[in-house]
Amino acid sequence: MRYFKDLKTGDYIILALAAGFLGAVWYQLAFEINYDWDWSGIPSFFVYHDPETGYQQNVLLIGFFNLIRIAVYSAILSIILGMGLALMRVSERRWMNWTARLIVEFVRNIPPLVFLFIFYFFVSDMIFPVLGIRSFAQWLGQSDSAVVGFFFGDRIFIENLIAGVICLSLFEAAYVSEIFRAGIESVGRDQREGARSVGVTRFQEMRYIVLPQALQKTVPPLVGQLITLIKDTSIMSVISIQEFTFAGSEMVVSSGRIFEVWITVAIVYFIICYALSAYSRRLEITQQGRKT
Repeated sequence: MRYFKDLKTGDYIILALAAGFLGAVWYQLAFEINYDWDWSGIPSFFVYHDPETGYQQNVLLIGFFNLIRIAVYSAILSIILGMGLALMRVSERRWMNWTARLIVEFVRNIPPLVFLFIFYFFVSDMIFPVLGIRSFAQWLGQSDSAVVGFFFGDRIFIENLIAGVICLSLFEAAYVSEIFRAGIESVGRDQREGARSVGVTRFQEMRYIVLPQALQKTVPPLVGQLITLIKDTSIMSVISIQEFTFAGSEMVVSSGRIFEVWITVAIVYFIICYALSAYSRRLEITQQGRKT
């Protein structure tokens, strides 16, 4: 109930527009195209009951868990890589600055789908054997541990999952680095000069003065970038990674319930992203309140 009290007029307008859009789609299909709606099978696409083994995960639930895995792992890795690139961008060493800038500009100016194809079909085949990632994925695939299944899902697709996570992390890190760079550069120069005047080293300056303030300022935009990352996981389906969108396409083919499945997939994405968006706005309001 507290969440609904915090909603503003704009939130209700967005929810009303979303409900109106879904209603318009339903009306068009039900009365104009004469589509035979059947939502009864949707729950079984997530969980079904086997008389012998009991309740089992179905394709959509497996895809949803893979979506969460890809999003969490990619978010962690992209934050680490993005922070490294941001520190290189603000470095006083020119070669580090230009190297990071070249990487960021290269990634940001390539469409994500093109970047995904280039990395998955060309780069990963060259670097995975060298880095031992392929042998590591094969070793995990041979394990019967429940822990491996929890963290990586279906053992057959572990290498695909790792490739997708690395690719998405590299792509998102370019944008995360710009968020961190903006946060670092927002810290007043007078604070840095004051720190250096008392003998603080460059490392100590970044660790104790600049980064704590920068990280606090970058949390809301990082949450916003996480929303983009979650939506970008859908492009993993083009390289047969078993995430939520890919699972939806499989259920459409097997069941023939085209609109029911895709509307369900859209609703799940909307709930996750809208909840994160509301959380991001709350963080911004909290920070503004602290400043005042």
